[in-house]
Amino acid sequence: MSSLSPARRAVALAGEGRVAEALALLAESGAAGDGEALFARGLWRVDGRLLPRELEAARADFRLAAELGSRDAARVYAGFVASGIGGPRDWASALALLAASDDPLLRRQHELIAAMDLTEDGNPRSLPSPEVLRDSPAIAVTRRLFTPEECRLLVELAEARFKPASIFHEARKQFVRDPLRDSDAAGFPVVLESPFVHALNRRLAAASGTDVAQGETLQILRYAPGQQYRPHLDAVPGVANQRILTALVWLNDDCEGGETLFLESGLAVKGGQGDLLLFANALPDGRPDPATRHAGAPVTRGVKLIASRWIRARPAGPEGFGRHEAEGH
Repeated sequence: MSSLSPARRAVALAGEGRVAEALALLAESGAAGDGEALFARGLWRVDGRLLPRELEAARADFRLAAELGSRDAARVYAGFVASGIGGPRDWASALALLAASDDPLLRRQHELIAAMDLTEDGNPRSLPSPEVLRDSPAIAVTRRLFTPEECRLLVELAEARFKPASIFHEARKQFVRDPLRDSDAAGFPVVLESPFVHALNRRLAAASGTDVAQGETLQILRYAPGQQYRPHLDAVPGVANQRILTALVWLNDDCEGGETLFLESGLAVKGGQGDLLLFANALPDGRPDPATRHAGAPVTRGVKLIASRWIRARPAGPEGFGRHEAEGH
């Protein structure tokens, strides 16, 4: 183990149940100027399993780690500043971090953001008009909400992290394979919500007439030939903060099949690259609306790539909507 970096040694120690030793190693190495050790501690502070969930302290760790040369920490810190995680939201400072970076990924994000027509606070100045497909339940398509370049970068950011779609099993207290969809999925939790992803999330919020904080983690889903999302409802029975809307953006249009099928009405929808499909999920009292039962038809040729964001009735509390928000690092 001695040949490993302090951060990797700490992970190994934690895996053996020696959490106190792991934390002491990260603290000692961080104090000695090891940016990767500070980055690892920041991730643990976000995750909340080995350390209490402290987003302000995590943000401080990421800032110091970035100043010490950790590229991963610089990427996370820019996202925290852009989103207001663990401290004040400062869109202008986040853009300045991107512009000053020598990281090709951050510079590319800066170029794409510069091409967006945004207010000083990072919100879209204007949006394409939606095309209403149904009034009840509400279903609409907004054409070309994302540009082709934005779609391609989202896919590239997700590519290395795709894994079989899963759900959290409450009884087992672990993630298990999703029984309804056999796609691959990659999410952008708080440590991966870069300024670029945050700008797109704000655009989805504006297009849906909601606060960006009402949205769950943006997910990218990848369906190979034969894969599908079986009939289901997106609203969850009995939850206090319901999933009231679903936002889907097609990231490519060079596949066949894969239509979104609304089973009660017989409506089948398939958009072009960058098009948004937005539909309601719940009744006025918050119960799931049976008329919104839908499915993703099997892909028959090529690969279907889609961005998905569930939108809740209210913003998340301090713990967020999901679990293990540092997952992926």
